Amino acid sequence: MSGTGRTGDGHGRLGSRLSGLAVAVGCVLFLGGFGWAAVVYKPYTVPTESMTPTVHAGDRVLAERIDGSEVRRGDVVVFTDPTWGAVPMVKRVVGIGGDTIACCDKGRLEVNGKPIEEPYLHTKNLASVNDFTADVPKGQLFLLGDERSASLDSRVHLDDPGQGSVPRSAVQARVDAIAWPPNGMVGRPQAFASLPGGVSSPGPLRLQLGAVAVGAVLILGGAAYGPLKAWSVRSARRRSERVTADAH
Repeated sequence: MSGTGRTGDGHGRLGSRLSGLAVAVGCVLFLGGFGWAAVVYKPYTVPTESMTPTVHAGDRVLAERIDGSEVRRGDVVVFTDPTWGAVPMVKRVVGIGGDTIACCDKGRLEVNGKPIEEPYLHTKNLASVNDFTADVPKGQLFLLGDERSASLDSRVHLDDPGQGSVPRSAVQARVDAIAWPPNGMVGRPQAFASLPGGVSSPGPLRLQLGAVAVGAVLILGGAAYGPLKAWSVRSARRRSERVTADAH
């Protein structure tokens, strides 16, 4: 009987250690995931409807802090440029340095003579209400809104130096997800993937959210061990007492 008692006590101590370890690891993952995300991402509130339907005015987005050199065609970026009003704006990059942007053959945008399918447009086959052509200087970006009939974008600045483009250094971040209202990740348009440089890779947001979720499960599971163990012991004791009482 004494050997059995020691075994049960050992199992209890092992369970307590494991539950404590689960809580500790869970805290590291939970807090680490949040801390990592806070370093990598910055929240922004979209100011206008110019990116409808991808994002709407008032949406809270999570944008990955990046250097302008990392921007690829198709990215939705947050940028600030004095010519555009010196306030953070959200637009889609459709051209980079060396590109020739033209519109509109059958309602489609062309990049270096290649028609681009844009399924994210608010109005299908309406890449622009007005025809235009622009040559993007080296180190610059040509930006359009997804709501082409209402967006004030590079087309408005075609007569400015650079034909409406902005320097890469103006980019502060790349939009990865819509946080509120919750609407998931912002995808990379595959129409730009076949062009030189391809499209950018998603940021680490999914991995960060996974770390937070796993951490929360470990914390809750580890914290629940003690109360569940106590409940199990009390239940076993009551059963034993009932068996003893019935025997008498």
